Amino acid sequence: MTRKYFGTDGIRGTVGQEPITPDFVLRLAHAVGRVLKRSEARPTVLIGKDTRISGYMLESALESGFNSAGVDVVLLGPLPTPGVAYLTRALRASLGVVISASHNPFPDNGIKFFSAHGAKLSDTWEQDVEAALEEQPVWANSATLGKARRLDDAAGRYIEFCKSTFANDLTLKGMKIVVDAAHGAAYHIAPKVFHELGAEVCAIGCAPDGLNINHEVGATHPQALVAAVKANRADFGVALDGDADRVQLVDATGRLYNGDELLYLMVLDRLARGEPVPGAVGTLMTNLAVELALKARGVQFVRAMVGDRYVLEELEKRAWILGGEGSGHLLALDKHTTGDGLITTLQVLQALQRSKHSMAQLLEGVTLFPQTLINVRLHGAQDWRANSRLLQVTHSVEAELGESGRVLIRASGTEPLVRVMVEARDAIQTRDCAQRIADTLAV
Repeated sequence: MTRKYFGTDGIRGTVGQEPITPDFVLRLAHAVGRVLKRSEARPTVLIGKDTRISGYMLESALESGFNSAGVDVVLLGPLPTPGVAYLTRALRASLGVVISASHNPFPDNGIKFFSAHGAKLSDTWEQDVEAALEEQPVWANSATLGKARRLDDAAGRYIEFCKSTFANDLTLKGMKIVVDAAHGAAYHIAPKVFHELGAEVCAIGCAPDGLNINHEVGATHPQALVAAVKANRADFGVALDGDADRVQLVDATGRLYNGDELLYLMVLDRLARGEPVPGAVGTLMTNLAVELALKARGVQFVRAMVGDRYVLEELEKRAWILGGEGSGHLLALDKHTTGDGLITTLQVLQALQRSKHSMAQLLEGVTLFPQTLINVRLHGAQDWRANSRLLQVTHSVEAELGESGRVLIRASGTEPLVRVMVEARDAIQTRDCAQRIADTLAV
């Protein structure tokens, strides 16, 4: 059964257009509530959100939908996605719900869910919800309606959890860190985490107004962080995205490090401490240089489909703990059940302090292959898979690259885009090949 509404990370779209409308979101919550009640008489659901102005409307719709199915609701307010996952598990809730479109611009929003264990839910569960959406609602009567309350110290609980993942014998004293929260869910949390661990913090992207999330700041616009690190002569820079589940890091020279490099550093740290790392999981987009570097250290590497849920599935299947995406969405399952930009940063800072080396020094032997990624927007019912010219040019490029590169073409799970990625040792050749393929999709 294919999914009608759910993409690779929940349900996402433009606010005011199906499915991100208050009436649909109310029906969605009601359907989810009915699915929950198949296995639990009185479920409790946590709801957190990022800083988009539309979050107020969608929060109210979710609350009504759950209550109408006889499900209790706990409102967390603005909180990073991984914070909702943590509190769902810590408070023994039935489900965690996040209102966020992550790195998308403010006109978009979305809904994603976490299980009682703080993990992304399966495709089967999403299919059950979609099936329930097709059924007539069964409204609870007045005596069995759900109730709602607010958890006032949600942010403080999550801050303490993040700090607990940093070694007790280490401190950030003497370090100046620029923290960019993308005007998103971590605006009131990220600066405190690093400050309370001893760092001097310079905050940017921490003044949300409901309309500026991800706007020219954060992990999708790291140039702002690079400039701020240089201007403040900081030791380190941290750029989160709108819901703080992914991160990009910058060193004192202004050099930017992506998720592939951070995954390698996390593996390196555990190996240096004598911990076994049988393998790590990346995605189809992970840079080939990192795969080769890990294998050179005796660490097996497996590629999953793009999307942290698929990385998590591979990790659980193999009983491994480290994996992630180049976007900065990284998993350390011995620390958290889901990707967390703050915890990833603390793991990297730990590695640097223990090794007494900089990120550049630790990554000296890993030179990333140039990658060119071109997003081509689809129009109407355009069927890119049936494009014979695309197939012909792709085969030609693959033959040209041979063993020294690779091509990946995939549809976005959250936007009407086709992503064309080419990776090779030569940057000019990489750009040329990617553009040739992308041109076949232009309308």
